[in-house]
Amino acid sequence: MELLAPAGTLEKLKWAAVYGADAVYFGTEFGSLRNFAGNFTFDEAAEGLRFLHERGKKGYVTLNIYPFSEEYDRIINTAKTLEDMGADAFIVSDLGVFTELKKLGLRAPLHISTQANTTSRQTVMAYKELGAKRVNLARELSLDRIKGILAKTRGLIETEVFIHGAVCFSYSGRCAISDYLTGHGANRGECKHPCRWRYFLMEETRPGKYMPVFEDERGLYLFNSKDLALFEFVPALKDAGVDSIKIEGRMKTVHYIATAVSFYRQVLDGKRFSLEEGLNLLGRIPNRGFSAGFMKGSVRPYDYDFFIADSVSDTILVGDVTEERVEGKWVVRVRNNIRAGERLETLSPDGTISTITMPPRLIVRDGNPVQCANNSQHILIEQELRPYTIIRRVAA
Repeated sequence: MELLAPAGTLEKLKWAAVYGADAVYFGTEFGSLRNFAGNFTFDEAAEGLRFLHERGKKGYVTLNIYPFSEEYDRIINTAKTLEDMGADAFIVSDLGVFTELKKLGLRAPLHISTQANTTSRQTVMAYKELGAKRVNLARELSLDRIKGILAKTRGLIETEVFIHGAVCFSYSGRCAISDYLTGHGANRGECKHPCRWRYFLMEETRPGKYMPVFEDERGLYLFNSKDLALFEFVPALKDAGVDSIKIEGRMKTVHYIATAVSFYRQVLDGKRFSLEEGLNLLGRIPNRGFSAGFMKGSVRPYDYDFFIADSVSDTILVGDVTEERVEGKWVVRVRNNIRAGERLETLSPDGTISTITMPPRLIVRDGNPVQCANNSQHILIEQELRPYTIIRRVAA
């Protein structure tokens, strides 16, 4: 089973690969459903694909917007350029895009995006007949329905399932609220996430009088879905024949990517976590609470009654170990602030979590000792840590 990770930038692609992803999906500056993720220039895409291929990993490119007629030439030219770079697959949703790319006779296969809302084996097989290599099964499916689909399609076409990350409250992400409220269309890659705004109720005959309805002390998040965390279901999905499990998060941080990818890498490699252990580890990164989504057959928002509030995390990313060494010491890039003498937690690319104590004085790269190093500075440490190791502060 493949572990498929997100990357909104070239830096994030490298982190995903180093932390154990088998494949990474990313978008370029046009055609992706994540216009605000950073995305890749063509030069960055070429470098990213080289980085992946040198490590025996794959890179899939998202071309999954629903384009207007006049935009097809640009999508086709984008696909041709990325084909020449060695893209391993294109992820598409729109039938017209699929058809036009098939006409090109591309070496890279076509994968069907979650935006296509595939909920039945009949649709899976229809995509197979059209020439798709892989279909992403909709998040609205239960484990039993996934098993039912795979019982008829296994070995005929590849399937993938989202296993972790943010979930749109609308059906497979086909949402019009952002377009209506902000003029930025979700299906054009411009979603402003109005589902995550705070809302109050107002009665029709009393305009301007807002009803104090609260989910918690922070406000009412009426449409805000909890995040998926389906690590308990990985063995069953693997046994059913799912080919790839996919992590959401092209707009997330390197801390998120490192934590989520290393955790699911361990799960795929056979390590078993209890529900509490898994949620505690995943709770190191910001989240909106965790849920099993539809996996158990219906929506049970509090299946994982672990975090309730919005954007919860008990850690702060404070630095990471670069590949640079100075006078035998590792160079740490400071991403928040690091204080002399404090005890911090580390996460290494193999998933190992340990602690490190900062020295009584911090040495910045120019040689000056300081008591506190701030964002954008670099400090030198003597402890033996692997490049790409995360350093974070855990709340007491």
